[in-house]
Amino acid sequence: MDHPSTTLETIASLADIEALERRPLGEVAPHRTPYELIRAAAGRFPDREAFTVLPDADLAREPRRVSYRELLAMVHRAAHALRALGVGPDDCVAVLAPNSPEAQAALWGAQLVCRVCPINPLLLPEHIASLMRAAKAKVLVAQGPYAESTVWSRALAVRVMHPCTVVPITMDKAVPGLIPWQELMAAQPDTLSFDPDLNPDRVVALLHTGGTTGEPRLAQHTAGNEAHIAWFAHAFYDCNEHSVEFNGFPLFHVAGPLVFGLSWLAVGARQVLPTPDGRRKTGLVQRYWRFCEREGVTHLVGVPTLLARLLGVPIDADISRLRVVYTGGSPLPAELAQRFEEVTGVAVRNLLGMTECGGLISIEPLLAPRVPGSAGWRLPFTGVQAVRWRGGRAWLNDPCAPGEMGMMVVRGPHVSPGYLDEDRHTDTFEDGWIVSGDLGHLDGEGRVHITGRAKDVINRSAHKIDPGLVEAVFLAHPAVEQCSVVAEPDTDAGEVPVAFVVLRGGVQIAADALLGEVAPRMHERPAVPKRVVIISALPLTPIGKVFKPALRLHAIELKLTDLARELAPDRQAWVSVVDTGGPHRATVRFTGAPDAALADRLLTALAAIAVPTEVHFGDD
Repeated sequence: MDHPSTTLETIASLADIEALERRPLGEVAPHRTPYELIRAAAGRFPDREAFTVLPDADLAREPRRVSYRELLAMVHRAAHALRALGVGPDDCVAVLAPNSPEAQAALWGAQLVCRVCPINPLLLPEHIASLMRAAKAKVLVAQGPYAESTVWSRALAVRVMHPCTVVPITMDKAVPGLIPWQELMAAQPDTLSFDPDLNPDRVVALLHTGGTTGEPRLAQHTAGNEAHIAWFAHAFYDCNEHSVEFNGFPLFHVAGPLVFGLSWLAVGARQVLPTPDGRRKTGLVQRYWRFCEREGVTHLVGVPTLLARLLGVPIDADISRLRVVYTGGSPLPAELAQRFEEVTGVAVRNLLGMTECGGLISIEPLLAPRVPGSAGWRLPFTGVQAVRWRGGRAWLNDPCAPGEMGMMVVRGPHVSPGYLDEDRHTDTFEDGWIVSGDLGHLDGEGRVHITGRAKDVINRSAHKIDPGLVEAVFLAHPAVEQCSVVAEPDTDAGEVPVAFVVLRGGVQIAADALLGEVAPRMHERPAVPKRVVIISALPLTPIGKVFKPALRLHAIELKLTDLARELAPDRQAWVSVVDTGGPHRATVRFTGAPDAALADRLLTALAAIAVPTEVHFGDD
């Protein structure tokens, strides 16, 4: 069995990236498929742990530990089990389950025989079924009955809408009449009896993107797309076979299996996987530092709101091995990063990615200084640039100067061949480039900076929500004349939808009552607005279009007003927010004498919101 080098040289600058690019890609990255990366790591480190699985949030419970030898055997057995179920090269296997060794085996095993489509378990059954129909999924591997989880009931509902073979990953209950996934795998050989197609250009995965869209939008991944980001990412993270990561991202999100998953498997590192309920398990976050100490965690990963939550957890453990927390999926407020570093002594680094390019565009290297507002440097052998954005389109042949804002576009071996439905390519895939939808610039040293979004997508805990589709549900209600949905900053989710509604003449209905009637019609729970605001008229541009920037300002004012009232119910507070052309800036003024503790509580509560805020007291 052939093995790659343990790791690449650490990447700490653009010069390091350019030095790698002076060598042939095949020499720098000898294995161009996920399976080859996993197989090579298992060959070098068979007895090292690949996964440490926490059964619950009880520190006294012994975790399950899976070695690289065991993981490779599980992948082989999963591939054989799927072939035994009649799955062929033109088929697809859907996975509806939390991040676990069994689900990972299904993911990588399916890629050896067909395509795999991991799906968000929070989607409604009809949405899951529509994704499976588009993907032509023949088998659904799903989390079995477990505690209060609704995944299994959704899987059964999906089977009615999209006939398929449903296989349960047994949790705490058996499923009468169905053979568990674990038993199907156990009956198979642990070495491959067939030669898999390891062509890096073969499409091996379909990942859904686009938030609340009623029509599926599935991004195709080739084996080479996934292997490219996985192999090069570790050099930015400065991790190797001795590193330990706490990976709480779900399997359906590109960060879970790839950005922070395969990138660690590729070098023989260890991943600590949280409970089947993820980080939502009661008590897990409160014991996070102690779990880090017990498992010797060196790298944390999560969305910015996790950092904000951990700032509220006393450090009651030895976290001296913890070197960095990597964050992505939503903008990283510079104030939050600085506060986290000051309180914990742990470095914070940012990255930028898209499902359409394997999950990664750029990464801040651990061994380079953190630059506020930066998402680091591009991956090796890829291209990232800002181009002119005029008339609603990206001018690919008109690049911006360093520091000049434009539309960010990306190309390289990690770029998807496109959506499964080619009619959805418009405005995203152009002449080998991905038009990201993000506005930003490259600085003088080549770092990527994102300053805003050309589209009004709402980013709720890294889940993309299309406001137009939420608006359509409101507009279908007989009481609603007009509706516009924008992002409201949120201390837990980063952003949440808020709906501004104009009622039809003569109609009266309370905001809460309207939301209660509309919410059941949403495609998925994350799309349900956090609040509904009934107004007399929507702000308009001179040509009659809804002026959403004004609504975003109003949404921020509402959020800050709520927080001010919650923290100081005995004081009056005035909130003002201004649009500076970059980040919004806010001022909160309380009546009464200065209170440093109150100001600190407010700023702490706002730590996860990228809105710089000043706090004042008195009436002047």
